[in-house]
Amino acid sequence: MTTTRKPLPPMARIRQSFARPRVEDAAAEMTAQMELLAPRIKAGSSVGITVGSRGIQNICAMLEAAIAVVRRCGATPVLLSAMGSHGGGTPEGQKEVLDSLNITEERLGAKVVTCATCRSIGQTPDGLTAHMLDSAFSVDAIIPINRVKTHTSFKGCVESGMCKMLVVGLGGPGGAGQFHSLGQSELPRLLVDVSRIILQKMPVIGGIAIVENAYEETARIQALLAEEMIEREVELLTWSKTLMPALPVDRLHGLIVEEMGKNFSGTGVDTNIIGRLRIQGEAEMTSPSIRYVSVLDLSDESHGNATGIGLVDFATQRLIDKVDRKATYLNNLTTTFVTRAFLPTWYDTEQEALETMMFCLRSIPQQEVRLVHIPNTLYLTDCLVSEAVLQELADTSRFSVVHGPRPVLFDAEGRLADRIGRPHQG
Repeated sequence: MTTTRKPLPPMARIRQSFARPRVEDAAAEMTAQMELLAPRIKAGSSVGITVGSRGIQNICAMLEAAIAVVRRCGATPVLLSAMGSHGGGTPEGQKEVLDSLNITEERLGAKVVTCATCRSIGQTPDGLTAHMLDSAFSVDAIIPINRVKTHTSFKGCVESGMCKMLVVGLGGPGGAGQFHSLGQSELPRLLVDVSRIILQKMPVIGGIAIVENAYEETARIQALLAEEMIEREVELLTWSKTLMPALPVDRLHGLIVEEMGKNFSGTGVDTNIIGRLRIQGEAEMTSPSIRYVSVLDLSDESHGNATGIGLVDFATQRLIDKVDRKATYLNNLTTTFVTRAFLPTWYDTEQEALETMMFCLRSIPQQEVRLVHIPNTLYLTDCLVSEAVLQELADTSRFSVVHGPRPVLFDAEGRLADRIGRPHQG
């Protein structure tokens, strides 16, 4: 393979600055927002608080605060697993996911209920079914808690957030199956219309929306009354999109990603960052435009679910060895986006994978190769960039140079010597 490998250009380390509104004390703010819902919590009742499969910053501290408010109202808090078909679509798999997020009865002091059976509670005028987990009928009131952010597979007035938690999360495998059976353009309508049925038929008293900034810090915690939930989510989604991280430039020859995984994005690598959907029948994004994407590893938090690997061009043997085919296939068969489970070309070492990518760019002079290296598609503050990219970054209010271009080196095992890694988060 040595004839199909070319060295990488020198890379400079830069630091990006993004808008950074943040909540200094997430637990205190959650308490304040839950107090707005407290008049609707009846003494002696049981209150189901939803917990999902996504890693949300400060989630355990916020759940503790929510549980405490419910108890002060004289009610019994119950944590309802609400993750659609994630966790393999089984109660045991859901528990494993929640355990990995430290969402346990031992940690939070409230019973955790997992469930994979659901029932129909009604239909929209055009025949969409509102599904609901059987566990949701075991409580007197429901408070969905979820992060509001842009989705990786569709765009609309609502995307990931409160409506999706109700329709897909609490909808269980039935809700997830219906959601993923429709075309992308239909999904926002489905979420809104089915949410209305759920809000009418189920004892949802309100919810708590969480927005995070580009540094994955809590930017806002907002109580939403049931009767205003959909409209307020539309507003919060619009605001959340102004906080999204981005690559330093949107046109690249190559992108190097140290880790992919479900803890970084529902698609392993965020489609909004790499500019690829690969959904049959749907148009591809026009920006960002990236010719080749190389991914070096799969996060341990993914538990082998390599959804999104089909969005990648070059990978390593280490990543492939971590893939759990059953978990990956189930996720992609549920969404019907089967190409996202296809395997890319993979190589024994990082050096071989990256130098092979460079071979595919051999017609471009090395000094003109536009290359960016990131730790994953969630944390984009620190990046390594080639000189061709560095020359474009004139806005010093957004970019600072940590160090100038340096040769890309590999150790004896063919691993990159200069790695970014995940930032330390409190």
